[in-house]
Amino acid sequence: MIRKTMRSGLTALVLLLSCLSVAAAPDRFDGAIEHARLVGAVQLEGEMFHVQGLELDGRRIWVTSVDQKNRKGYIHEFDRRTGKLLRRLELTDGAKYHPGGISISGGSIWVPVAELKPKSSSVLVEIDADSLQVRRKIHVADHLGCVAASGRNLVAGNWDSQLLYIFDLADTARVRVVPNPSPTHYQDMKFVDGQLVGGGSLTLWSGAVDWIDWPSMKLKRTLRAGAIGPVRPLGRGGPYTGEGMAIEGRELYVVPEDGPSRLFHFRLDDRGEGRPA
Repeated sequence: MIRKTMRSGLTALVLLLSCLSVAAAPDRFDGAIEHARLVGAVQLEGEMFHVQGLELDGRRIWVTSVDQKNRKGYIHEFDRRTGKLLRRLELTDGAKYHPGGISISGGSIWVPVAELKPKSSSVLVEIDADSLQVRRKIHVADHLGCVAASGRNLVAGNWDSQLLYIFDLADTARVRVVPNPSPTHYQDMKFVDGQLVGGGSLTLWSGAVDWIDWPSMKLKRTLRAGAIGPVRPLGRGGPYTGEGMAIEGRELYVVPEDGPSRLFHFRLDDRGEGRPA
């Protein structure tokens, strides 16, 4: 009970200060997300573990989480309006039980499921968004921790997103690998208005949201994300810290808490589409 009370108090402090963009130094950002205003939050019902990825449409929310104790990975589906848990699908594939950042395209949710170590192996799983049935799997000889999907294109980041794997679904045997143009360790990536948008950590206490030009893969813009207490919008991970991010235009969503979790909704201001990198 004491632990829960302390957690609630710290989280309340985060929310109270989340809209402030006070920089203690030019290279430090102590707010939540730069040029973003907190709009609200939805409690997500049902059991979840260490949150990894977030995606949503007009009616539903999908979150991936990993149960490290039991070596199992899941995708959870919620009602977007109420936060009620609708379904859960286990994604465990032998030694591969770590689902990552996810992306929806053409009625499919793409989920990377990897071994929990760098330079290992993973599988990109295509799941039907309506039935939650697996459509196909693409095996990759590296740990992949996030994926962005758009039409026939997939872009996936490996451990700490040091490398970005580019797939053409018309020929998955041919893969292009490029260095990450940003120092951000992406936890979640999406295609938004023809560009890649990735969110993740920079240090233990800070993160960023980046806009990357497609298909040149050049970093175009960046928003800083800071940290107040143990809960951070785009942090490195920890006892109470999830890593999910989704974006719809100027509407930015994060799940910064492990289960029990909440979906936080931020609105980017006129400058919030990023600043030049």
